[in-house]
Amino acid sequence: MASPFEMQVTAIGGPEVIQKRSIDIPTPAPHQVVLAHTAIGVNFVDIYLRAGQAHSHNPQPPFVPGINAVGTVIALGAQIKDLQLGQKVTYTNAGVGSYSTHVAVAADRLIPVDHGVDDVRLAAGLVRALTCQYLLKQMRMLNPGTRVLVHAAAGGVGQILVQWAKRLGLVVLATAGSEIKVKTALALGADFAINYRDADFVSEVHRITQGQGVSVVFDSVGKDTFEGSLKCLEPKGLVVNFGTASGQVEGFALQDLHSKSLWVCRPTLRTYIANREDMLAMSAEAFDILGDPTIRLDIESVLPLSLASEAHRLLESRTTQGAIVLIPDDLINPQE
Repeated sequence: MASPFEMQVTAIGGPEVIQKRSIDIPTPAPHQVVLAHTAIGVNFVDIYLRAGQAHSHNPQPPFVPGINAVGTVIALGAQIKDLQLGQKVTYTNAGVGSYSTHVAVAADRLIPVDHGVDDVRLAAGLVRALTCQYLLKQMRMLNPGTRVLVHAAAGGVGQILVQWAKRLGLVVLATAGSEIKVKTALALGADFAINYRDADFVSEVHRITQGQGVSVVFDSVGKDTFEGSLKCLEPKGLVVNFGTASGQVEGFALQDLHSKSLWVCRPTLRTYIANREDMLAMSAEAFDILGDPTIRLDIESVLPLSLASEAHRLLESRTTQGAIVLIPDDLINPQE
């Protein structure tokens, strides 16, 4: 077995601050389980943490980034009765850094994996599918025929969001930043797709909806799209800002919501899965989506864990059209 290691953020900064550090395999506390990771998700929140942009939730360096992974149980704490050695599990937002070959995790944050979803697909899709579950099922009632706008529709969350929304019978308008990504959004099932670099998406939304607007805007872009997102809403419409790919949304006048009785919210997955029963119920829906081979989930790159800094460079470039997954180096190169 290759020597265990983690990828540590050594200072607030760019991708270059992520450095490899040798570790010992952890010993579990009574309430913990030790995992050997098989696939590790890379998410935008990892970049926010590394760059010091996660505000009150930002740890101080040195720390290990990463919020989700898939792994195999290799050690059990004394109190653990409902998990077994060799069992496959996954987790997210468990209070540990997942950019590591091995980790000790509180057992109550683990989700047993009892289906045939490939580890890489699960690592790529878990956070995205859980996010889509609360966006589509817990923000407001979305009846068939409801019009919604999905920004960054060809991205990691956007891909699943468009497909799941169509399963619910919604009318999906999508934005993307290139003609290739527009074609991807349409292939995913979007009813309309707008290249926001070539056209004003607000004008296009009102043209498509004959001036009525949309009920909900799902906005993971943030600063660059927020003002326009508000302008796309129908009366009593809702902007759900769940990401800040272009930067944090700056302050705005509450009075801007007044004329059409608009709503704005800024949810986070962590809140929705804090309760274990809620987490397991949401995960069951996420597994159903990820286990469906007709659901498209593009995987941009599968990289060795030791190249975590390169994964961040790729994600920050905003040129990717799918998820990035890290694999412990010895699983990619078994001879090492």
